[in-house]
Amino acid sequence: MTALPDSMIAIVQTHDGYSGTATGPILEKASDWLAEADLPLPVPGPGQVLIRLRTASVNPSDIHFIKGEYGQPRVKGAAAGFEGCGDVVATGAGAEALQDQRVAFVAAGSGAWAEYVVTQAQMCIPLRPDISDEDGAAQIVNPLTAMAMVDIAKNSGEAFVVSAATSQLGKLMCSLGRDLGLKPIALVRRAETVDPLKALGAAEVVVTGGADAATQFATISKNLKPRVFLDAVADQLSEQVFCAMPNGARWVCYGKLSTELPKLTQMGQLIFMSKRIEGFWLTRWMMDTPPADQMRVVGEVQARFADGRWHTDVSARLSLREVLPNLADALKKSDGKVIITP
Repeated sequence: MTALPDSMIAIVQTHDGYSGTATGPILEKASDWLAEADLPLPVPGPGQVLIRLRTASVNPSDIHFIKGEYGQPRVKGAAAGFEGCGDVVATGAGAEALQDQRVAFVAAGSGAWAEYVVTQAQMCIPLRPDISDEDGAAQIVNPLTAMAMVDIAKNSGEAFVVSAATSQLGKLMCSLGRDLGLKPIALVRRAETVDPLKALGAAEVVVTGGADAATQFATISKNLKPRVFLDAVADQLSEQVFCAMPNGARWVCYGKLSTELPKLTQMGQLIFMSKRIEGFWLTRWMMDTPPADQMRVVGEVQARFADGRWHTDVSARLSLREVLPNLADALKKSDGKVIITP
C-alpha cells in the first residue's frame, strides 16, 4: 500500500454561512468565493472512507453553494465540490468493504475539489470497470435525479416538460423519456439546440427567448397534455408554462438558474384545477427511497453509461491549480460539464 501524504491541495471556500443573495449559478471571478490551500489530510471516522480523487464535476448546485445561495450553509476553509470519482485508499470502522475500490461519491464533510476526500461510505457507489472516470464523476447528482424525476413523470401521463433542456441533466431526461415511450417537451434558450434535442428524444422543443414562447407552449400543452413540469429555471415563463398545463399538473422545482422571482398570477388553479407546486432534492430522495429501489436505479444508471446510451459531455477540464484563474470562463460554455482533476 502506498504511503499517504500528510497534506493535500484543495480549493476551499472563503465565506461562511448564507449570503442572503440570489444571483444564480454564475461567477465573475472564482477568487471572489474560493482560494487554493494546503490542508491536513482528512482521516476517515467510523462508517467513512478516504478517497484519492480522480475526477470531480462542477454542477450548478456547487456554484449556488459557494456563493451562499444553497440550502446548506458554507464553512469557511472547507473544500468546495459535491460530486466526484476516485479510489478508496483508507477506511474507518464498518467501511472496510470499499477499500481499494473505485467509486463515484457525494462529498459529506470534506469537499470534492481536493486531492483527497472523506465521505460517508453510504454516499459511495462502486463503479463498473467499463465506466470512465469522467462519467464516474457525474454518476450520481444528474443521473439519479434524472431517473427519479422521470419516474415521477411516467406515472402522470405520456408527456412531461423539461426546462434548461440543454443541460447535462436535461439531455439525460429527454433520452430517458424517449426510451420509456414518453414525450418530453423541452424548453431551451437557443434555436440551434432544437434539432440536437429532438435527436436525443424530445417530442417538442420550445425556444424560450421568442415572443410567442408561452403561446407556442400552450398549443403543445393542449395537444400532449403534460402533467409534470421538471423545472430548473423557475422564472416568470415557468409560471406561464405551469398555468398552461392541464388539470392536476405538478410544477416540480429542482433548481433556480434564473435570478428572476416569478409571481403566481392564477392562484385559482391550485384550488379548482388540483395543481400543485413542489420541490425535488436528491439528498431527500436518497434518504427516503428504500435501498433496494436505490440499487435498481443505480444499476440502470451504470448500464446506460456503460453501453453508451448516456455519456457525459465535457466542455472543459481543469486541474486543481487551474480552477481559480479559469473556472469562471469555463462555466460560460453551455455545451457540457466542467471536470476537475488533481
